[in-house]
Order: sequence, then C-alpha cells, then structure tokens
Amino acid sequence: MDQAKSQASPVAGKRMTPSSIVRYLDQYVIGQDEAKKILAVAVYSHYKKLGRSRDNTIELVKSNILLIGPTGTGKTLLCETLSRVLQVPFVTANATSLAQSKYVNEEIEAVLLRLLDKAGGDMAKAQRGIVFIDEIDKLKATDSQLRGTSGERVQHALLKIMEGAPVRLGNTQTIDSTNILFICAGAFVGLENITSNTHAFGFISIADGDNQKILDRLNSRVKPTDLFEFGLIPEFAGRLPVIANFQNLSKEMLLKIMVEPRNSIYNQFREILGSEGVELSIERRVFEQIAELAFEYKVGARSLRGIFEEMITPVLYVVPDQPEIRKVRISSLFESPIFDVAEAG
Repeated sequence: MDQAKSQASPVAGKRMTPSSIVRYLDQYVIGQDEAKKILAVAVYSHYKKLGRSRDNTIELVKSNILLIGPTGTGKTLLCETLSRVLQVPFVTANATSLAQSKYVNEEIEAVLLRLLDKAGGDMAKAQRGIVFIDEIDKLKATDSQLRGTSGERVQHALLKIMEGAPVRLGNTQTIDSTNILFICAGAFVGLENITSNTHAFGFISIADGDNQKILDRLNSRVKPTDLFEFGLIPEFAGRLPVIANFQNLSKEMLLKIMVEPRNSIYNQFREILGSEGVELSIERRVFEQIAELAFEYKVGARSLRGIFEEMITPVLYVVPDQPEIRKVRISSLFESPIFDVAEAG
C-alpha cells in the first residue's frame, strides 16, 4: 500500500490551518516552500468559504489557482498530496488533450464525471473536489495563430465551469462546479522574458525594510498582463487570481527527494526487499550520482525513478531466487551491488 495514502489526514478531527497543511506537505514534497504556503493559504480560504453559513450576507468569490514552473518540479505531486490532506476527491486533466479534441465540452464533462467517480458517486463530495489541469500554457494563442484556434477555444470552454455552473453529466445527473477548486499548471517557457520587461513598482516610496520586502514581492509576482502577453485570454487569466511559482530543483533537492519523503523511492524499495528478509543499504554517493544524471537531463524529478529502477533491477532479479541473501549494499551507481549472505550452519 502507498504509504502516503495510508496516512490519516493531519486535519482530520481537528482545526485545519495553513501551517498544519504545510507540515503535512513537507513529509512528501521536498522544497518549494513559498509555493506550499501560497497553496496552503488558498485551499484553507477556499474550504473556509464553503463552511460558512448560508445566511451570511457577504458573498465570497472562489479563487482558483495557477502554478507556474518547470517540468518535474512537483506541481502535480503537491496537488495530489493536498487532496489527501483535505480528504477531497481529486482528478487530473491535460490541456493539450482537451485542445486536440473536437468535442471539448464533452471532454470537460468526462473530467467532472471522473471526479464524481472518485467521490464514490457522492455528488455533494464531488462538488467540493479539486480538478487539476496540467499544461495549461499549451493553450496560448501565438502570433502565428488565428483567433479561434483550438487552444483559445478550450480557454473559453473552461471559463464557465471554472467560475461555477451546472454541468450535465450524461442524461441523468448535473454537477454544480461553483465550489470545485480548479488548479491549473504549466511550465510557461518564455514567460520570464515577459516579466523581466514588465514595468516594476519602483516609483513607490519606501520607508523601512518591511516595505522593501513587500515591494520586492509585488515586483516578482507574475501579473495578469504578463499572462495576457504570453497568450492567455484576459477572461481566463482572470479566473486564476492565485499564482504560485515553482523553482528549478537543485542537485541537493533531487538527492533529498530520493531519501527524505515518507514514501521516497528509497523507502519503497527498502520495503520491497524487506518483505524478502533482505536489508537494502545505499551509500550517499550513489544518490549524488543519480542526482547528477537527473540534473543533466533537465526534466526535474521525473528521471529519478527511471535511473533508480535501472540500478535496482539486477538486485530484484537475483534476490527472490536466493533466500540466503540477507543484505544488499550499493556503493556506486557504476559498480555491481554487493550481496551479503547468511553464514552456513
């Protein structure tokens, strides 16, 4: 069983706070501290709104979220982990696939139907779930494209359900997307060139260090006009007021991803071999070598598992047929593993 899924939510039976959400995320996702805080506050606010009395006269508007960052930096993983801490149904969709479909509205309905399935058919639960749409940056309209292209068509199709609307699922059920949280994500390659040319708020006078920090945050923030220039239509970008930036992963962060999370790849294979009565011991140098290779591949954490599994495959091939093996030691990615066997007699 996935260790992450077997863990109870830290907010179950107690008051949920942004800090408790971040503490839970820290167990499974390495780095991205600022993005974690932004997401934690956003989902805390979102579900606080849902818990308010219907008699309240102040209407609170939903704030969907946009995640910007290179591939393999943990955007999907962070959102999946969020859904566990919140104990709400979670589904993913790919904006590129939506753009390639002739029947965009039907594809969107299919996504919401999967959300209902994840909720076990409980409509009320589904209407409080999370929809994660990846590669949203691929929907941009470039200078070489005409208006009404597939990407822009998908943006328009998503507008209504992201804001909140009843959507018919088949011929029998209707799901209301008003309280469904939409989280969109993308690499947005080239956006940094746009933001670097954006006029900064340097003309605002400042008096102390705290004000300077606030000013720096405002200047570093991706602005709606940056997204317009990138190729998102203003109405669509306006549905994503909360923006979190994900940073490139360093070699040290890639190393930590393999060993520190509760369900790290190292812990997973230690458990697999442990079920055979075999201890797995891997020296730090091995993780450094894997991190070095993954860093060169420039796809973030996506390549870590592939490299690790290629290293561990010969071990898993041998161990089940040799019950005398008690320990496997790996001291280098480029050397054969050492098998320690039980002494005879």
